[in-house]
Amino acid sequence: MRTDCGPKNDSGRFPDRRAILASLAGMLAGTGSFALSATMRPTSAAGSCEAQRFGPSDPSDAERFVEVDASKRGFRLSGTDRAFVPWGFNYDHDPQGRLIEDYWEDEPELVETHLKRIAETGATVVRIHLQAGRFLLAPDRLDAAGLDRLMRLIEACTRVGLRIDLTGLGCYHRADVPPWYDALDETGRWAAQATFWRRVAERCASSPAIFCYDLMNEPVVPGGSREAGAWLGPDFAGKHFVQFVTLEQRGRERREIASAWTEKLVSAIREVDSRHLITIGLVDWSLPRPGLTSGFEPEAIGRHLDFLAVHLYPETGKIDQAIETLAGFDLGKPIVIEETFPLRCSADEALEFLERSRRIASGWLSFHWGDDPAALRRSGELRDAIVGDWIERFADRMRRTAAEGNE
Repeated sequence: MRTDCGPKNDSGRFPDRRAILASLAGMLAGTGSFALSATMRPTSAAGSCEAQRFGPSDPSDAERFVEVDASKRGFRLSGTDRAFVPWGFNYDHDPQGRLIEDYWEDEPELVETHLKRIAETGATVVRIHLQAGRFLLAPDRLDAAGLDRLMRLIEACTRVGLRIDLTGLGCYHRADVPPWYDALDETGRWAAQATFWRRVAERCASSPAIFCYDLMNEPVVPGGSREAGAWLGPDFAGKHFVQFVTLEQRGRERREIASAWTEKLVSAIREVDSRHLITIGLVDWSLPRPGLTSGFEPEAIGRHLDFLAVHLYPETGKIDQAIETLAGFDLGKPIVIEETFPLRCSADEALEFLERSRRIASGWLSFHWGDDPAALRRSGELRDAIVGDWIERFADRMRRTAAEGNE
């Protein structure tokens, strides 16, 4: 019985995109090793103040939804011709590595502080990750208190002028996954996942603060079969980022399974919400190339989605290859680079990648865990300086990109 997800790379493991993030998590916790050549340069406090803004420049914009623009290559605010450039950060955990669901009830003021710091960069979007097990009480029932906390989070984002890339169905902490959820078969698990999104979308349908629904972070269709209950990929730094949408291929094309799963969840959302954009956070190895592939081929699932979201970490000396990979996701719909960071290249190379990606992509998200970037730079720790420097350089590049997009 096969227990892999299809072809593997030379090491017989998943590609190390998740290992990269795990290394970064270890670095931030002071437990990992990290090497990065980055050109450090001071950023003035005045520059940071100039970026600060709480709420949109035009108050009426907060009441407008984001939609795909007429060119089908970018985004705009509903009822206007004004471009909306989605750029910002994944706020997937705090500096101690805790998921937001670990502290958003007991420490709401900390969440508010982190969101303000993200907004101070000028960002327009923050990506929030929700775990299925923290919301699903049963296959057909969600926790009302959890949904209420989500609404309070949305209100907090609205106050500081951030829109949300709402990513769901996470199983990052195995301890948070209910045993009954892993015991479900494919039909039952898909039904529970549809319930999750139907109920979440029902509560969020009237909120312009939602930029998009991201159905799942990095889903995979296995090549062959997996053991019962083995829905998660390998863990990195104690978190499971890759998740399987089925355990048995049963003679079906992998792209066919990916399309059916996507269609089911999109349909569940559209029953209650016809306005918000829908996407999936795709690994860069989703393209139908020789070697490892996720089964979520863009051409198979793209027709169900409003835009494509891809996770791309450029490598030193391979910026051309990263741009080529990005181009593989171009279906004539907007593309958002939903995860990126200079983890396998210098900050200068990462900025070069961002600049060159502008001819293909229409949005960009990196990482921010709530620390003050200026304080990180002053901490005296190399790991802090790297992160603080990158946040400021990324934000500076993105502010200029957004300004040019609105000219």
